[in-house]
Amino acid sequence: MELAYIPSPSRGVIHLGPIPLRGYAFCIIIGVFVAVWLGNKRWIARGGRVGTVADIAVWAVPFGLVGGRLYHVITDYELYFSEGRDWVDAFKVWQGGLGIWGAIALGAVGAWIGCRRRGIPLPAWADALAPGIALAQAIGRWGNWFNQELYGKPTDLPWALHITSSTDGRVPGYYHPTFLYESLWCVGVALLVIWADRRFTLGHGRAFALYVAAYCTGRGWIEYMRIDDAHHILGLRLNVWTAIIVFLLAVTYFVLSAKKRPGRETVVEPAAEDSEDAAEEGAKADGGERTESKADADSESGSAELTDEAETETAAETESAKKT
Repeated sequence: MELAYIPSPSRGVIHLGPIPLRGYAFCIIIGVFVAVWLGNKRWIARGGRVGTVADIAVWAVPFGLVGGRLYHVITDYELYFSEGRDWVDAFKVWQGGLGIWGAIALGAVGAWIGCRRRGIPLPAWADALAPGIALAQAIGRWGNWFNQELYGKPTDLPWALHITSSTDGRVPGYYHPTFLYESLWCVGVALLVIWADRRFTLGHGRAFALYVAAYCTGRGWIEYMRIDDAHHILGLRLNVWTAIIVFLLAVTYFVLSAKKRPGRETVVEPAAEDSEDAAEEGAKADGGERTESKADADSESGSAELTDEAETETAAETESAKKT
């Protein structure tokens, strides 16, 4: 009998009347709030304005959720489209199944759209949000605990995870709590990025690249411990290969960016109302110039008329003098 272990929750959903409250969804939601909160503080410290991170997150989060689900469904398509499976389950995100690779990739597209609308550079925003994303992942991984999924190999360590469910091919027993390993690793990644950013003044997307590289390093060995079904290439799980490739891309970007654009960019984000005021002032200035020009033209026209009248009067007087 095990003297110590991590118990699994008896169920991952609590019903509040007809409304289901799912632990997996709560973990995702709390993670998003933490990421936005920390990202907002870091963005303001960089010279940005309050609320910008949340405004862009409105674009990034939905795109990220869709991307994460797409990656999971595509890489584990047999769970939804093989014989005896119901393809409708592919839309049941609350049952688990979000691939971080797809979430980051498509979430970046949403963030790019949001940044374009606000007129700010995406790399600067990503640097501000990087450690918050790592903390969001750390919190989100506890959703796997609620669903009793994505655990590792059997173990008798005192922190073993006790799996009690036997649905979907699970075998009750004691396993490595890979969700906990990844959660702790992500907290470490967040602290690393914050420290490195302060120590070396990272900019131009390098803080985000450091987060990606550090996360991939941990994800590689944690993924290797998991025993859930996965596609293999040359003896390695697909997600291990993905971690290796993304790690190399992140390091390459970090090095090349440091050589090409050292230091940190200055964030200048004018308020929307300031931009509108400036536009109105510009319009007024243009109108004033047009009014002034019109007044000058009228003045010149009036002067010309007076000159003509004076010349006419002078000519009349001269003719009268000749007759006399």
